[in-house]
Amino acid sequence: MQHTILYKNAATLLALVLFTGTAGAQKTTQAVPGNNKSHWVQMNTREQLEYTTTSRGDRIMDFSYAGYEGGGVKLPEVKVAARVYPVAGDNTPNIQKAIDSVAKLPLENGFRGAVVLAAGDFECMQTISIAHSGIVLRGSGIATRIRMTGAPHVAIRLEAPVQTRPMSSKVPVTDVYIPSGTDVMTVADDKEFTAGDLVVITKPVTPEWVQFMGMDRLVRDGKKQTWITGELSLERTVKTVRGNRITIDVPFTDNYDAAFTKPAVTVQKIVKTGGLQHAGVEDLLIDAPEQSVTISQGHHSAIRTRGLTDGWIRNVQIRNTVNSVGIGGRRITVADLDIRHTVPTVGAAKPADLSADGAQLLFNRCAIQGDNVFFLATGAKVSGPIVLLHCTFTGNGWIQPHQRWATGLLVDGCNVPDGGIDFMNRGEMGSGHGWAIGWAVAWNCRAKTYLNQQPPGAYNWVIGCVGLPQQRAMPFDKEPLLPEGIYDAHGAAVIPASLYLAQLKSRLGGQATEATGYTGTK
Repeated sequence: MQHTILYKNAATLLALVLFTGTAGAQKTTQAVPGNNKSHWVQMNTREQLEYTTTSRGDRIMDFSYAGYEGGGVKLPEVKVAARVYPVAGDNTPNIQKAIDSVAKLPLENGFRGAVVLAAGDFECMQTISIAHSGIVLRGSGIATRIRMTGAPHVAIRLEAPVQTRPMSSKVPVTDVYIPSGTDVMTVADDKEFTAGDLVVITKPVTPEWVQFMGMDRLVRDGKKQTWITGELSLERTVKTVRGNRITIDVPFTDNYDAAFTKPAVTVQKIVKTGGLQHAGVEDLLIDAPEQSVTISQGHHSAIRTRGLTDGWIRNVQIRNTVNSVGIGGRRITVADLDIRHTVPTVGAAKPADLSADGAQLLFNRCAIQGDNVFFLATGAKVSGPIVLLHCTFTGNGWIQPHQRWATGLLVDGCNVPDGGIDFMNRGEMGSGHGWAIGWAVAWNCRAKTYLNQQPPGAYNWVIGCVGLPQQRAMPFDKEPLLPEGIYDAHGAAVIPASLYLAQLKSRLGGQATEATGYTGTK
């Protein structure tokens, strides 16, 4: 289903801040229902989305590509290939033996089969590992409990090494400026590329850009801190090639300004082998003993993925793990995850219950209950889209992109009643985390507080949200207060109710939102 995107110039909105400080507090007690509209994304009478652009053409990106198979695809029901029943003592060897046995089966439509754990307690002293494609570890609902014992470890890993091989030379991008949220670039030589190619787009981290971002002056305890070095890269698939103009399958999460990218941004065709595809964990409970520890002490964690493409975690309950779920890879859905803590971690450094270290990640209807945590944090140089959709996080914690320039985050319809949503410059914290996020959006959320700061040359938006805006200097400083990002329609929910679902429906049709678990969305 094709859709039309209509643009309106918004040069006058560059300095728009509708509510700040105490003025914002007067408008944040109750979201006002009705037909309130955002200045930046609107739905017209034909249910087409209209996007306002900045003077340089940047816009809020289409986040609907986040999730399994690139969004809008129902998570599959995989046939049973093996069953495991609990035994006395350490159950890890029995479970691993079943997984390794299924790994020898042939792939059928991308899957080998599900290893199903029966109801009961499975004491596990070691990590359960899924390292081959097409395998799902499934419990029998919360009656299946993986009870973590023994030395601190990760309960379940879905990991396999990935090898990347270049298939062309690095071709320079010739655009003077590529706006964030667009999907087209111009290259010096189009002969290297055809539709369907996997490419890596690489942006050098130059001293000029680091200085422009104000990140060349980070000093802590008399020692210079390094924000980022090297390169920023993202992988995309070539959609079309017309002359020297290349269209990619997923929009850019960042802008590309030739004034700060010498040598030039480049595009290179690559081939990736290894990793694992179409794998998941579902329908079980992971239970760790209470851990009142600092994050530098040994602790039990729940799930890690790395090298995973088109995978999922769904209907998993997690108790008392620390740094609970870390997601690396591409096109992954985490749905109906429930994490709860009966004791908080200790110390100033906080663990991240959800760690987003990949691209096209969807966290859908997740719940967390706990104190002294980051509900979600992002890793260094992460390029989204990453979406938190209709999540509820209670306790003293924060949704806080965490370090070294992640881009392309949407927090959509989330509720953080006791904590905050922070799009911020973390400065010297964590040995120079600095600007943690650019091109992030909070849409129709409710939180106790917001810290929405605007990086040089980029934007962060808080739209249709309820909660108290704050304004602060960089950590460890008292002044100057950092510029605020955009607050749009603050204290009044806007339409569409969900930006992600509206974008998904606009791109793929109503069946895509239904496949994601929603009907009748607008």
